[in-house]
Amino acid sequence: MLGPAILAASRSDKMRRIVSAAPVTKPVVTRFIPGETVDQVIPIVEELTRKGLEVTLDVVGEDITTVEQSYAARDAYLELIGRLKDLGLGEKAEMSVKLSMFGQALEGGHELALANVRPVVEAAAAIGTTVTLDAEDHTTLDSMFAIHEELRKDFPQTGCVIQAYLFRTEADARRLADAGSRVRIVKGAYKEPAEVAYQDKGEIDKAYVRILKTLMEGKGYPMIGSHDPRLIAIGQELARQAGRKPDEYEFQMLYGIRSEEHLRLAAEGHRMRVYTAYGTDWYGYFMRRLAEKPANLLFFLRSMITKN
Repeated sequence: MLGPAILAASRSDKMRRIVSAAPVTKPVVTRFIPGETVDQVIPIVEELTRKGLEVTLDVVGEDITTVEQSYAARDAYLELIGRLKDLGLGEKAEMSVKLSMFGQALEGGHELALANVRPVVEAAAAIGTTVTLDAEDHTTLDSMFAIHEELRKDFPQTGCVIQAYLFRTEADARRLADAGSRVRIVKGAYKEPAEVAYQDKGEIDKAYVRILKTLMEGKGYPMIGSHDPRLIAIGQELARQAGRKPDEYEFQMLYGIRSEEHLRLAAEGHRMRVYTAYGTDWYGYFMRRLAEKPANLLFFLRSMITKN
């Protein structure tokens, strides 16, 4: 029941100031966001890849208000790609981007976001990796999917994210599976109205399984974004039933959550990718991690209570 309240707080400037000012916040945030700069996150990438894991990197930030901020977001990703190239990590680390950070919500935002993300996708392809377009709230998705389709004309490996709790997603999955693109499926982490999204956890889980089955039976590359042991096991079984080889799908989990499971899946021969966010504008991302799982919120509250 706390999830919707936390998601509402993720868009509150007042709550942003309170949480950001709390002395305990930063040490807890580092559980999910290991750094604010490229220099801080690159050693994490090196450590994870040495352990046989792969990475998707997210420069956190959203809800920008100026065109200049959208250019800064583009340049931050280009800087990251340059560092990955220098270290030879291109094939082990992809990028995840939120189009809101590239100016999607500004005037003329669709064209602006496309213009900003294209050089990032091009630079990623040049070092042997790719970009996945993250899903945000339902009002942004038509634009996101249109940009995804446009980018795939030149960079067919460009991925996108779909969210199981939205009613529209089963139809989106059928279209994307047939198109053969890279698709990450997640449950969904935004506060959505009952008119467009399932509100019951059980219904969301059922939708997740139906959608994942569609992806596994399709021509694309499914990316299973979940920490749920039951959904992970179901994903393995659906892959087996579809006759998929271990390199024809992958699991994705967040940095700082179920790290031992990351290693277990990798040791079993699965492709396991760790979603690793970094940057200074961490508040919205952090609050959604708290909303997704009660244990994350309890961890944060316990840290606040016990902090001297």
